[in-house]
Amino acid sequence: MSIIVWIIIGGLAGWAAGAVMNEDGTLLRNVAVGIVGALVGGFLMSIIGAEGFTGFNLWSFLVAFLGSIVLLAVVNLIMRGRAHA
Repeated sequence: MSIIVWIIIGGLAGWAAGAVMNEDGTLLRNVAVGIVGALVGGFLMSIIGAEGFTGFNLWSFLVAFLGSIVLLAVVNLIMRGRAHA
């Protein structure tokens, strides 16, 4: 899998997840969230027996998007806990 595909899909998925979760982010942050989200989404898909990130297609975008939302939700929970501690 080309790193370019990971960057493109990751950037789009990170941006879309940030919009859904009402997060502001730079291009670099969106790409990072999307790439890590693709890994998280691939892991979650493997748990239920589905394929994860498969290339430059809609399924891979949805996997990365789902993983990005999960990642942002977990980070928000952790950061919210630190703000009150």
